[in-house]
Amino acid sequence: MLRRLFLTALAAGAIAGVLITAVQSVTTAPIIRHAELYESGELPAHAGLAEPSSRSLLAGLAEVLLPEALAHGTEAHDGSAADDHGGAWAPADGLERTAYSLLANLLLGVGFALLISAGFVLHGREVTPLGGVLWGAAGFVVVTLAPGLGLPPEVPGSFAADLQDRQLWWAAAALCAAAGLGLLAFGRGWPAKALGVVVAALPHAVGAPQPETLGGAVPPELAGHFAAASIVVSAIFWSLLGWLSSVFYRRFD
Repeated sequence: MLRRLFLTALAAGAIAGVLITAVQSVTTAPIIRHAELYESGELPAHAGLAEPSSRSLLAGLAEVLLPEALAHGTEAHDGSAADDHGGAWAPADGLERTAYSLLANLLLGVGFALLISAGFVLHGREVTPLGGVLWGAAGFVVVTLAPGLGLPPEVPGSFAADLQDRQLWWAAAALCAAAGLGLLAFGRGWPAKALGVVVAALPHAVGAPQPETLGGAVPPELAGHFAAASIVVSAIFWSLLGWLSSVFYRRFD
């Protein structure tokens, strides 16, 4: 069984990682590069806003697929002036940048596909392609959609609240979303399903941490475009993972 799980995760994660890297190259990656021109000062900052804090290129790339808090795992934004724009390492544009992005997507793909495959085993029912897509949709809700309601994807140069506060809130939102979906899907009776709704909504009732000052160097139209594109790309990624995981899970039986 373990061999089957790992083979499924490796095959599905690798294919999904390669495909989503190609999708990124024509959707979110150009937006990130454009935003970095505002962050670095090569383009004039958005009128009336102070200079945002520093943010690495890898953080922006990772945010396409990772939840907001994890994508900022090496950053500490507080909405104040920049800390040190020269201290953050970033891969060179072109092949090196694409290679790092591909590596990150492969690692994410394999890890998330392993979670989906584990879900197949725990569920214990026949695995179908449609069922795989539904498991992928559940992953998208837990990892991207639910946390994104409070902490949407951000372009480089955006203001953000304290890193630790955002990480804690993201973890709570993801865990509550997973528990809520589990109760809605597998709970018996309306009380269990109603509890699932309450649990999933609890972090949003508390509210996500927000910066003291809203804004950033990047125009809001570009920031909004990136947030929408990131969520769509993530939905494609999770759908691919779910479908491919179901295909290879059946194949390696």
